[in-house]
Amino acid sequence: MTGYTMLRNGGVGNGGQTCMLRWSNRIRLTWLSFTLFVILVFFPLIAHYYLTTLDEADEAGKRIFGPRVGNELCEVKHVLDLCRIRESVSEELLQLEAKRQELNSEIAKLNLKIEACKKSIENAKQDLLQLKNVISQTEHSYKELMAQNQPKLSLPIRLLPEKDDAGLPPPKATRGCRLHNCFDYSRCPLTSGFPVYVYDSDQFVFGSYLDPLVKQAFQATARANVYVTENADIACLYVILVGEMQEPVVLRPAELEKQLHSLPHWRTDGHNHVIINLSRKSDTQNLLYNVSTGRAMVAQSTFYAVQYRPGFDLVVSPLVHAMSEPNFMEIPPQVPVKRKYLFTFQGEKIESLRSSLQEARSFEEEMESDPPADYDDRIIATLKAVQDSKLDQVLVEFTCKNQPKPSLPTEWALCGEREDRLELLKLSTFALIITPGDPRLVISSGCATRLFEALEVGAVPVVLGEQVQLPYQDMLQWNEAALVVPKPRVTEVHFLLRSLSDSDLLAMRRQGRFLWETYFSTADSIFNTVLAMIRTRIQIPAAPIREEAAAEIPHRSGKAAGTDPNMADNGDLDLGPVETEPPYASPRYLRNFTLTVTDFYRSWNSAPGPFHLFPHTPFDPVLPSEAKFLGSGTGFRPIGGGAGGSGKEFQAALGGNVPREQFTVVMLTYEREEVLMNSLERLNGLPYLNKVVVVWNSPKLPSEDLLWPDIGVPIMVVRTEKNSLNNRFLPWNEIETEAILSIDDDAHLRHDEIMFGFRVWREARDRIVGFPGRYHAWDIPHQSWLYNSNYSCELSMVLTGAAFFHKYYAYLYSYVMPQAIRDMVDEYINCEDIAMNFLVSHITRKPPIKVTSRWTFRCPGCPQALSHDDSHFHERHKCINFFVKVYGYMPLLYTQFRVDSVLFKTRLPHDKTKCFKFI
Repeated sequence: MTGYTMLRNGGVGNGGQTCMLRWSNRIRLTWLSFTLFVILVFFPLIAHYYLTTLDEADEAGKRIFGPRVGNELCEVKHVLDLCRIRESVSEELLQLEAKRQELNSEIAKLNLKIEACKKSIENAKQDLLQLKNVISQTEHSYKELMAQNQPKLSLPIRLLPEKDDAGLPPPKATRGCRLHNCFDYSRCPLTSGFPVYVYDSDQFVFGSYLDPLVKQAFQATARANVYVTENADIACLYVILVGEMQEPVVLRPAELEKQLHSLPHWRTDGHNHVIINLSRKSDTQNLLYNVSTGRAMVAQSTFYAVQYRPGFDLVVSPLVHAMSEPNFMEIPPQVPVKRKYLFTFQGEKIESLRSSLQEARSFEEEMESDPPADYDDRIIATLKAVQDSKLDQVLVEFTCKNQPKPSLPTEWALCGEREDRLELLKLSTFALIITPGDPRLVISSGCATRLFEALEVGAVPVVLGEQVQLPYQDMLQWNEAALVVPKPRVTEVHFLLRSLSDSDLLAMRRQGRFLWETYFSTADSIFNTVLAMIRTRIQIPAAPIREEAAAEIPHRSGKAAGTDPNMADNGDLDLGPVETEPPYASPRYLRNFTLTVTDFYRSWNSAPGPFHLFPHTPFDPVLPSEAKFLGSGTGFRPIGGGAGGSGKEFQAALGGNVPREQFTVVMLTYEREEVLMNSLERLNGLPYLNKVVVVWNSPKLPSEDLLWPDIGVPIMVVRTEKNSLNNRFLPWNEIETEAILSIDDDAHLRHDEIMFGFRVWREARDRIVGFPGRYHAWDIPHQSWLYNSNYSCELSMVLTGAAFFHKYYAYLYSYVMPQAIRDMVDEYINCEDIAMNFLVSHITRKPPIKVTSRWTFRCPGCPQALSHDDSHFHERHKCINFFVKVYGYMPLLYTQFRVDSVLFKTRLPHDKTKCFKFI
């Protein structure tokens, strides 16, 4: 029990022992801490003191430890590098800090500039937006004004007549037929396009009797005509060929009349029908004399007065060249003016018109009076007296050496073969044509043949007998190509012929050549003239001329075009404000429907003006956008133009009506990609440029990896069917402007030169305006023409390697100019520029205009061109002489006129140049 209590209370033994252990542990920890403190604090102090004492005991130079005086520590070799590094780093840090401060100041300045630029950009955007609004409003106002002055009219809906239309009320007599009472205008609206239906003669009995050559020529030209349609229900005109008949076939009038009346679309009276009787011989039968043709028009070369209806029927020329084109090499030149004989005549008179018409059913009844006095005896006596007088060399023969050609009674029969007659006419200045003795014979094939042959070889026709109806007389001014003299004045004929001056005589000969080529020479010309006569009478506009469809070659664009300083830098030259608007086409011609009324007379006469060359062709007389010229006897009368400047200046100057205008560059190239790309790049930023048409004349397409330059306007690459220099002048449908700049792919012209040339062209739109001038010369020893490229005071040609011309001439060159000229260009691969100069000078009777360039025309360093060939000039000599034979004379005209900008030469203050433009 006692022991238990001691243990419970801790007892003295165990309790004391535990307390002692706790106290002992505390003492140990305190001692340990004190010991560590002494070691860590006092030992370093003692060591430091010892070392310091040791250094003081030694010599000063022997001290190893302790503080050193100055930079003695750097004298230690292994510390020197560290010192240098520290000093270098310190200097670099100082420099970087200075640069940082400088850059911070610059950044602050740039930030201020950026803020200023942002503000100016915002202001510029606001100004640009305002300008766009002003431009938009101006354009809208302009369109409103144009709409008010030239309202757009919708074409009327064409109402087709019934198949079995009742027709017009019949006239009292068939001989009284005129357009107003025998032609159904309702079948021919202005917007109809003048559709013509041509019957197939082989489907009728008389078709088997037709002359094969005449029938074949007629069918060929009908198939190629733009107006011909196969839909008879919509046709305005119906054409049927009834002659010429083969020999010895004689078709009875009653049988022919029955077949005509049985035509599918005759409609009881034959209105809107044209019956054509073409003749190849001088004694062609007058098939339709006793045939009732109703309201159908008759077109033939022989008419009696009792059957001819003036203003309704048509007198056509004979079809001499049925299936062949005229041989221009056999046609004599128009010069010299005077030929061996003053005039010639060969013929033999056939008597008794009355006796030849015994079979005529009502001829005696239709004759209202006796024929007038016959002047043929007086004509024979007078002409023989002139021949015997020896005053002039003339040749008249009134009796044929051989059997005369069969002819109608009372007319003068032809003598000899055609070749013999032509040889005599080539020696004749004038060709006498004596009309039939009985005036009741209005026109005969014999007279028409004499007229055809005289015009063909350039003998001026002298028609004795004013009662005769010459071919297309109501449309053509025959007094410009022939002399029509009444028979009572036969005694004064010699005096009249001698009084004509050389200039008048040459003008008449040239006009006669034009009439022969345009209206008489081929089957195409005759058929087209007949249709054009009727179409012009009823005032339907011509079909627009076709354009050459451009087959574009795909190409990649996007190459940034550099700006050649020589191209854009005009120096101190100020050409006034320039047009830098986006591309826009020339305004379309707005007088298609009214030109046939307002210029009826002018569009058929006084050739060869612009659309005088082809008033009978499918595209006469108006081109949709190019026919800006109204012809006169002296050439073009330009409608548009200007004296310089842009915008209102162009519109106000010289009364021009084209307020703004652009041009198209046509560039012919052949496998010279690098040269082509350089030339295209030089056009970058060119004012007035609408489009660039690259005529790719090679069968090999451009390289696939070729990157075309971006010059700010479209570049159209056109593929051609063959390699031909004539492709330069094709009227591509991609050309939407009237002005064309034809330029070689190696030509080198400045922008200011091109701008100046374009402004000069706008003042002379009917001329070729360009830079390289050439001239022709007469080679006396060889009696031929020469091409000369030497520098001279005169020029007669401007090469189209850098020249402006009207798109109208592209149509004429490609579709109207004789094919023989284009064939020679293809044969020689040369002379296309000479051909264009011949054409324009022939039409306008004006020389080209040369514009002086300030820069070099040719591209230095370009590859060799065709003109560097030795045979180049020999071929051009041949071309000129061949073209002269085709035209019949030398159309090129010399000029010493040259257009220079005065600012090219004169240094004027900038503020004075604007005044100088109007001098």
